[in-house]
Amino acid sequence: MTITPFAVADLAPSPWKNGGGETREIVCQPAGAGADAFGWRASIATIARDGAFSIFPDVDRVTVLLRGAGVRLRSTDGLIDHRLDAPLTPFAFAGEVEIDAELLEGACQDLNVMTRRDGWRSEVRVVRHEQNLAASDQGLLLAVDGDWRAEGVAQNFQLTSGSGLWWQGQTRCWSLQPSDNQAALLAVVIDAVDREVGLA
Repeated sequence: MTITPFAVADLAPSPWKNGGGETREIVCQPAGAGADAFGWRASIATIARDGAFSIFPDVDRVTVLLRGAGVRLRSTDGLIDHRLDAPLTPFAFAGEVEIDAELLEGACQDLNVMTRRDGWRSEVRVVRHEQNLAASDQGLLLAVDGDWRAEGVAQNFQLTSGSGLWWQGQTRCWSLQPSDNQAALLAVVIDAVDREVGLA
């Protein structure tokens, strides 16, 4: 079992090649895997100017607005035209789709979760009150507003706004307790896809 706490402010930023923003990687599994080899990945992106999203074939993506007015996402094939302007509202799309992002009003910050389609799937939940998170072998918690207590089988963690943890290994069930009714937390659950489903 691996449990790794983190603070967003302490994550090293990596500038985008096109100069349109930067990414702070939270976790990449397997560790050290490149863009064409990861199983799942979670990061915080700051979008500073209009531009195209990177293409990730065979990857499913979920993005969640954390701070700022957001962006308008439009695909070059015309099938996607989505305003990502409501904070803490997950939006899912395929990584191979060509997406252009247009800032609505200044820079914004998003949580991005990517899973390789043939091996993993993700569920991104918004938690605003006390609840138990179903057991999962891998996942991530990010406190967005307020303070949270995350109680595990043998360890408890205090999460403040802008901090969180990710885990990998033994199935884990978290009890999540907010400090007040204004608190908000993002819970990302990562599950393995059964590769034998659908095979004769």
